Amino acid sequence: MLFKTADLSDENEGRVQIVLPGLIDFGGNTCFSGEIQTIKSFEDNSRIREQVRSAGHGKVLVVDNEASMRCAMIGDILAAAAIENGWQGVIINGCIRDAVDIGKMAIGVKALATNPSRSNKKDQGEVNLEVNFLGACFRPGEFLYSDEDGILLSPVALI
Repeated sequence: MLFKTADLSDENEGRVQIVLPGLIDFGGNTCFSGEIQTIKSFEDNSRIREQVRSAGHGKVLVVDNEASMRCAMIGDILAAAAIENGWQGVIINGCIRDAVDIGKMAIGVKALATNPSRSNKKDQGEVNLEVNFLGACFRPGEFLYSDEDGILLSPVALI
């Protein structure tokens, strides 16, 4: 699957959302895309753990941690589970940890920063609702395209 978000943006101007800059590439795959699945959870990765351990073929998990910098929402163990279950990528509005290991993995991972502290595990969080951050609305069932130039969102598959 080869695409450039710049080209997709030009070809679909006015029909796609552009996510504002701010996320850093941490995964081994910098170019990835898929159907969006969302989680809204503040400093608790219980729902992420559940989702990456379920079938994610062709999907990208988008996690809104409200831009918290106080803990990581995923690390190498959850990234490995995501790969094993076919997830294309994970977008975190917050932090990750184990960045060196994740950088060697065949998955797309973008986040705001790293933090070695683990998150809470209190079974909190909501799955598959609209989440908003970096000037964009991430809707379950829509499509995300990410590469080194940024992220764009589309209500329909573009490739």
